[in-house]
Amino acid sequence: MNNVEENSVKLRQQDPEVAAWLQQEDQRQRSTLTLIASENHSSAAVRETGQSRITDKYAEGYPSRRYYGGCEVADGVEELARDRAMKLFGAEAANVQPHSGTTANLAALMALAGPNGRIVGMSLKDGGHLSHGHPRSATGILFEPKQYSVKADGRIDLDEVRDLVKAHKPQVLIAGGSAYARNIDYQAFKDIAVEHDALLLADIAHPAGLIAAGLVPSPVGIADVVTMTTHKTLRGPRGGMILSSKEVAKKINSAVFPGSQGGPLVQQIAGKAVAFGEALQPEFRTYQENVRKNAAFLATSLIDHGLKVVSGGTDNHIVLVDLQGTGVTGAEVEERALEAGLAVNKNAVPNDPLPPMVTSGLRLGTPAVTTRGFGTAEIEQLVDMIVGLIRGTNPATFRPIVKALSEAYPLP
Repeated sequence: MNNVEENSVKLRQQDPEVAAWLQQEDQRQRSTLTLIASENHSSAAVRETGQSRITDKYAEGYPSRRYYGGCEVADGVEELARDRAMKLFGAEAANVQPHSGTTANLAALMALAGPNGRIVGMSLKDGGHLSHGHPRSATGILFEPKQYSVKADGRIDLDEVRDLVKAHKPQVLIAGGSAYARNIDYQAFKDIAVEHDALLLADIAHPAGLIAAGLVPSPVGIADVVTMTTHKTLRGPRGGMILSSKEVAKKINSAVFPGSQGGPLVQQIAGKAVAFGEALQPEFRTYQENVRKNAAFLATSLIDHGLKVVSGGTDNHIVLVDLQGTGVTGAEVEERALEAGLAVNKNAVPNDPLPPMVTSGLRLGTPAVTTRGFGTAEIEQLVDMIVGLIRGTNPATFRPIVKALSEAYPLP
């Protein structure tokens, strides 16, 4: 019996109630096809790190500079994760301690802009992220934000970005989004930042895996700081990371600890090290090529069925569907999809007239189903189901199809 199996037995014996919930989640994931762009299925090796004894270890500080004794193993794990991250992305420095992409952004902004500093980022309603200065986020409360939008074609308006930076005079300009399906011209953002004495922060939480594989443009070496999550397309454990130049690495490290969080989650850092090791293998590029191929096919197929896709397609793993004119909301399709065994998420589209818990859009992504082994033939079956759900087909009609696909393409 291995460590994971032993822990599972002990949990069932000691706390069957919690064990039952976890078993239910395991079964939900096995029988559900996930098309949520921000979710993926990590490997068994990544998941095992979360159950190791290192989860009990406090390791405040950094390797060789800890505030607790007995951190020799934690030091080795963190150094390994850090070295692999730098190799994977070609970065000069990496901080692997952030608990999430949001805490990574908060720390980076504290380091670069300082309290009450001015920042410019993409608005949430146009595809940005809460942590890019949304008024309900700490980044919108602790800093002075201005936010740019997208044009009618769904693409970033660089003229608006330039005008906004000129007027607001931010310390930090943010490039990146959570529902933006097109490549970002990081050099154009850098030129705008330099022209107005700002620093550039690139948030690659979504396309990080595609960037690591060399399939979409990388901001590393262009942006002053690069933040990301380690799950999503990177297929690691839930967590965050910050890449930077050597010049600002010390400020970044101080902003993470002690600036914004205490002891790092060493078991998650171990999982990050495993995921980065996986991403350094040749098969990871093949996987990312399939993620991108499946997303492009998904977008094209939905358009062929008469649906509107924001920006007319995708360059990455995200497909944002505009449901206006179909007679259904994002929330309604999300609910119907769950009844069919599909996990999707409602999402605002540019200039969305509906509130965030309803929305006029649907954000789809291909990382998780590609991890299961889906190709374009299987994506075509998903398209037929999504179109049917939008147009009112009874969700129960699709349950046998989802069941068959889930069994044919099991979780890793």
